Amino acid sequence: MATITAPSLASETIAHIGQFEVRNTLLMAWMAMAVLIGFALVARSTGYKLIPGRLQAFAEIIVETLYDFFDSILQDNALTRRIFAMSATFFLFIVVGNWMGIFPGVGSITIQGMHEGHETAIPLFRSMNADANVTLAFSLISVIVTQVLGIASLGIFTHARKYIVAPWKSPVGFFVGLLEFVGEFARLISFVFRLFGNIFAGEVLLVVVSFLVPYIVPIPFLGLEVFVGFIQALVFTMLTLSFIKMSVTHHGEHDEKHGTAEHGDIPPQIHGAPA
Repeated sequence: MATITAPSLASETIAHIGQFEVRNTLLMAWMAMAVLIGFALVARSTGYKLIPGRLQAFAEIIVETLYDFFDSILQDNALTRRIFAMSATFFLFIVVGNWMGIFPGVGSITIQGMHEGHETAIPLFRSMNADANVTLAFSLISVIVTQVLGIASLGIFTHARKYIVAPWKSPVGFFVGLLEFVGEFARLISFVFRLFGNIFAGEVLLVVVSFLVPYIVPIPFLGLEVFVGFIQALVFTMLTLSFIKMSVTHHGEHDEKHGTAEHGDIPPQIHGAPA
């Protein structure tokens, strides 16, 4: 009787380059990179035309849509231009990697190899985001860039006051700063396991459904995974942008603007209006 072979939590090694292990999730990441780089090179080779062809129009739609969306979150055109390349790369790389993970053959084409000390059939391809190492790399980049931009925008001492407050000056501020510091590590862990957990769960779901009803029934679940892959890329990018926005904003800036709107923005004609 056939049995279900659930995907393992750890990615599997499929080859070696010297001492370097090539894992199936890494191979999928390289393939996703090849797709994006190839598309960019082909789009660039056609040249920029005032009346765009289909490929140029498609590329412009992607860039303009992402730029407008990011700018609506950041509300700062200069900041949007500054981090657009990184944010768009995040989104496109994650979403392409997620969608490639449900292609036919991913997870089902196997080779004989060693895994956890014994020889077994291991999948040649696995979704890159089903590996916590990949999502950890994304998360580290996100958190580090957030901190660097915060320091660059506010200065190292102003930015450090978010986390370090003398307890004898403000016990509440000291406690809040401690929570903010712990929150940075919690954010890193959340980033890693949100993306990894959803993609790995999708892998398991597709394996189980395909085993139980192998033909028509899995199709709606494939559509669901396409949607989940897009949403997870969008959520990761939106959270990164939101944290960057908070990092580069002075802590009292929102309150000052709110107070100005209440007390300072009085129409000139009201001052001279009769009582």
